[in-house]
Amino acid sequence: MLILQKQKGMVRSVDLARHMGYAKPSISHAVTVLRNGGYLTTDTDGYLHLTVAGREIAETIFERHQFFTNQLIDAGIDPAIAEEEACRLEHAISDETFQKLKRHLLRKEEDENTH
Repeated sequence: MLILQKQKGMVRSVDLARHMGYAKPSISHAVTVLRNGGYLTTDTDGYLHLTVAGREIAETIFERHQFFTNQLIDAGIDPAIAEEEACRLEHAISDETFQKLKRHLLRKEEDENTH
């Protein structure tokens, strides 16, 4: 939803269904779960809006997604496959492990750039 919001501004359930390739009932169920969890709201026109808590989580997942996608592409993996794999990795790794991995790779890049 965050990606679509950045691209289109306003997002509806049908937009999510098209973008993600899921059936509308599956998206409707997910939207209900997220709304009940306090992560998004729906306005009277049917547009979805992330709450502050929802946006924080979405930004964290998006950062991971970009990081893993870029690392996989840099390793020579086809960009389409890297996108798919990043989607799985971003949810499977703990925050602690992600932060340590990110710091490790940044230090490694800095070392390579100074030599």
